[in-house]
Amino acid sequence: MRLSILLLLLLLPGHPPTLGMEDASFPHLGESSQPPPRACPPRCSCPRADTVDCDGLDLRVFPDNITRAAQHLSLQNNQLQELPYNELSRLSGLRTLNLHNNLISSEGLPDEAFESLTQLQHIYVAHNKLSVAPQFLPRSLRVADLAANEVTEIFPLTFGEKPALRSVYLHNNQLSNAGLPPDAFRGSEAVTTLSLSSNRLSYVPPSLPPSLERLHLQDNLISKVPRGALSRQTHLRELYLQHNRLADSGLDATTFSKLHCLEYLDLSHNQLAAVPAGLPRTLAVLHLGRNRIRWVEAARLRGMRGLRYLLLQHNQLGTAGLPAGALRPLRGLHTLHLYGNGLDHVPQALPRRLRALVLPHNRVTTLGAHDLAATPRLTELNLAYNCLASARVHPRAFRRLRALRSLDLAGNQLTRLPTGLPAGLHTLRLQRNQLRALEPEPLAGLDQLQELSLAHNRLRVGDIGPGTWHELQALQVLDLSHNELSFVPPDLPEALEELHLQGNRISHVGPEAFLSTPRLRALFLRANRLHMTSIAPEAFLGLPHLRMVDTTGNLEHVLVRLPPTAPRRPWAGGP
Repeated sequence: MRLSILLLLLLLPGHPPTLGMEDASFPHLGESSQPPPRACPPRCSCPRADTVDCDGLDLRVFPDNITRAAQHLSLQNNQLQELPYNELSRLSGLRTLNLHNNLISSEGLPDEAFESLTQLQHIYVAHNKLSVAPQFLPRSLRVADLAANEVTEIFPLTFGEKPALRSVYLHNNQLSNAGLPPDAFRGSEAVTTLSLSSNRLSYVPPSLPPSLERLHLQDNLISKVPRGALSRQTHLRELYLQHNRLADSGLDATTFSKLHCLEYLDLSHNQLAAVPAGLPRTLAVLHLGRNRIRWVEAARLRGMRGLRYLLLQHNQLGTAGLPAGALRPLRGLHTLHLYGNGLDHVPQALPRRLRALVLPHNRVTTLGAHDLAATPRLTELNLAYNCLASARVHPRAFRRLRALRSLDLAGNQLTRLPTGLPAGLHTLRLQRNQLRALEPEPLAGLDQLQELSLAHNRLRVGDIGPGTWHELQALQVLDLSHNELSFVPPDLPEALEELHLQGNRISHVGPEAFLSTPRLRALFLRANRLHMTSIAPEAFLGLPHLRMVDTTGNLEHVLVRLPPTAPRRPWAGGP
């Protein structure tokens, strides 16, 4: 009977050994019926027979009792300074070795450290103290991460002769071109991702793997792309060259001409004075922001019908910087970004399919009746912080923009609301203008408007015409902060959920102030002229959804009693 019970316990999955069972002898079960206990280093975890996890244990010495069966070993986030060869050589079955974020120096990493790890596929040694890369890494390697060290040199067999190698990460090191041998990737014809960003390269290295699909070279000192340096990378899809020292002389018409699969090219934050020649027709994203471009030559964009995003912000484009029709060949263009140039008018003859035109911080003074007529599919138009005055905005300037959902006219010189606004608008931003009055006519028909910002103007309650808010049936956010309001405007939209009234001259909130806004959730009244008794006790009784009232920065501490059904906050107001 005792034997039957013990057999049953043995067969139950996960059942702990019975006390004294190790002394029992059951010859008929065979020696493999109860495997020996799994060896696991102290404080580490071994969730599977092939996995050892010693992450974040503040280890200073490599564990000496790791099972030979380990295939995945994590020692990241410790204080290791060296890897003992005799310990590593035992672990010939390792496939993943994670040494991320330790203190391992090149002196602590012997040349022969990895020679016995013939099955190693993933090695992570980022965020250590390596000054040179290992001279030899296993042929079986697929991913190598040596980022964020102090590496100044790699060797031919560090990454060379690795037929399965696909990803190499060397960013945030100290590599110069002298430390990168010309045969660094010979025999490694499967590498698709190479990150060399944030190093000290002065030119694009030659003999890069022809199999590359993503190449990161940003944040270097690159001033030149040698002829032919990118001629073999015909599979390249993404190329990052931003934050370098590239001028026009560092490129030529052949630099990018062989990159027949290139979709993303980032040349921002360089010293280019012109759009480069020979750009691939396959580009979907071209980032040329923060250069010195004064003029866009139409011929250099010809044939790029698949370009979706053209980013030219913070250049030196002036009155003649974008000739009429220069961008018309870009038939697939979705977004044109021209933030921070010197344009004094909206570029003419833009692509008809353009969806987003971003033109803030320019010098646009006039918006004519036909300036936007060629772009009827626009959904976003940003003309913030230009020099638009109401007299120079034509009443029919927006008449063709039936698809427009977001219009930003903040930071101009408007004294009244523009007329003829598209009925489908969801967001209208008019803050930081010189608005002195609101009339219902310009807002008529905007029954889809959800957010309206009128902050930092000169509005008084008496200047807001009766019925101004009547048709704004969908309005949820209204910003009237930093105006000259002396009390809460009446008859606000019923759908309103967020109301900004801070920075006005409000000295009294009456019991009927929010009768028209039963859905209000957040109310901002800070920095007004409220006293302790300025807010009527009944003011918030009809606001069951109200969650927050901000009355800080008033003349006296204002105590606000939220409705009984509203969720309580630690505070609702203060001095």
